[in-house]
Amino acid sequence: MDTVQSYLKACPARTVLDTLANKWNLLVLSSLRRHDGPMRFNELRRLLEGITQKSLTQTLRVLERDGLVDRAVYPTVPPRVEYAVTDLGAQVGDMFSILGDWAQEHVDEILAAREAFDNRPTPGPVR
Repeated sequence: MDTVQSYLKACPARTVLDTLANKWNLLVLSSLRRHDGPMRFNELRRLLEGITQKSLTQTLRVLERDGLVDRAVYPTVPPRVEYAVTDLGAQVGDMFSILGDWAQEHVDEILAAREAFDNRPTPGPVR
């Protein structure tokens, strides 16, 4: 498939890109990828500061639906549920980890650029 096709509204790959571009999807996949073994819901929630229970539930459902995360339910009382990254999800998680590493490496430059932009004089009317 031509890369330009993914820019078209009707391209199925665009739905995949939409999923991957979501902040929480990125962070959940990266967390599961870096963790040694499956994780429980509350482990993920504690790890991902700021995510709500609802957002984490929705994120995990989307990732499971797309085959990026496996959900295992164990017949205990109460039921124990664990989430693990699939092979497909691990590949995406690797890319996200690279992106996260890049962000950590360049955060000071980005913050400086933002500050410079925010502090520049407001341009006057164009004549």
